[in-house]
Amino acid sequence: MSDDFNMSMRKFLKQVGVTSQQAIEEAMRDAETSGKSFDAKVVLTIDGLDLEHVVTGTIKGQD
Repeated sequence: MSDDFNMSMRKFLKQVGVTSQQAIEEAMRDAETSGKSFDAKVVLTIDGLDLEHVVTGTIKGQD
C-alpha cells in the first residue's frame, strides 16, 4: 500500500477515534451512568467499495 493511502487512512481513523470518544464522554456526562453498561455499535461504510463493517461492544458507565 502507498504512503498516501496509509496516511489518509490513519488520519481518518484518528478523527473517528477522537471525535467518537468526545461524543461518548459528553453523553456520559449528561446522563446517570453509575453502575450501568451500554451496548455500543459503530457502522463504517465506504461509498464505492460496497463496504459495511460493524463493530459492537459494551461501554461501562462511570462510578
